[in-house]
Amino acid sequence: MLLVLCVDLDDDLGRKTGTDTPVVGRDAVTEAAVALATVDPEDSDVNVLFQGVTVHDELAATSDEEVAVAAVTGVDGSDIQANRKVGEEVDRVLAEISSREEVRAIVITDGAQDESVLPVIRSRLPVDGVRRVVVRQAQNLESMYYTMKQVLADPETRGTILVPLGILLLIYPLVVLANLFDVAGAMVLGIISALLGLYSLFRGLGLESAVDSTADRLRNVLYAGRVTLITYVVALALLVIGGVQGYETLETVRSAVSPNDPMAVGPAIAAVVHGAVQWAAAAGVTSSLGQITDEYLAGRFRWQYLNAPVYVVSIAAVLYALSGFFLPDVAGVRSFLLGDLALVLTAGTLLGVLSTLTFAVAESRTEDRPADPV
Repeated sequence: MLLVLCVDLDDDLGRKTGTDTPVVGRDAVTEAAVALATVDPEDSDVNVLFQGVTVHDELAATSDEEVAVAAVTGVDGSDIQANRKVGEEVDRVLAEISSREEVRAIVITDGAQDESVLPVIRSRLPVDGVRRVVVRQAQNLESMYYTMKQVLADPETRGTILVPLGILLLIYPLVVLANLFDVAGAMVLGIISALLGLYSLFRGLGLESAVDSTADRLRNVLYAGRVTLITYVVALALLVIGGVQGYETLETVRSAVSPNDPMAVGPAIAAVVHGAVQWAAAAGVTSSLGQITDEYLAGRFRWQYLNAPVYVVSIAAVLYALSGFFLPDVAGVRSFLLGDLALVLTAGTLLGVLSTLTFAVAESRTEDRPADPV
């Protein structure tokens, strides 16, 4: 059995004429087509319904098989809901014609949008062919409109196409506005070019997902009241202070050694490290204590987490002594002799080892402690 199936995905037939769908049978489809043409002669679905009747008559005259015609509709709005409604109406049509033969469909549509429902129809019965009905003077116009609509509806595609296009369209008005305020147009063009370049790199490297995930984590930290948020801000400030202190130490050593001669790379690096390492250690201890506090409040605390601030202090002491060993004896700068360096290296190593052993023992005793009786 052949079923000529007219598809109206956005339900123009039901919305404009009040006709109950699905519509089954030649006479019923013809009446529905006349009703829709009376209400809205320019609706392309009128052509779909009349084309369905025409195809039905042609197949009935030339084929030995039984031929039926029906019209199914979706809903105006979401494509997913429209496809589901079309599937439900196809099931009702198949139940109504109740043929013992295998039912195959000839689908009649008015463009690419209605053809998006074809997978739904194929999941219910075989499709022998698809007939697209369009006005000859507007060939492919609806398909092009639907394609553009789908492209602009996609957030990723919309951002990729419209954002650079919008920036390009703003070039001329921004240059005119800059001239009104006596700003060089070349500066405006340079800023716009930089924005386009940064946007291209941002999209090309796929950084939008990283930025979105970082924003989500920051939002969660704010809402959850994490201590790490405060400690990270303090640690960042300490690192900035450490950078400034490192630069001041470098200038102090440079002016004391020889104001006119450049320093070697080794002593210059040692001076920067010597001046900044104390502040960097304070930043590390602050951030690690904040993380430990959050883990404790969340019930995930482990004794081994306390190794972090101890390790930071040990490493900072070693770097401070090692950098001071390579610096000359300058007023305001703490230099270290070989014996002092050996003493600090030994103390730093012992501090790290003792910390590891102490917290490992504490962790093991905590795990071996029997649970409290209920």
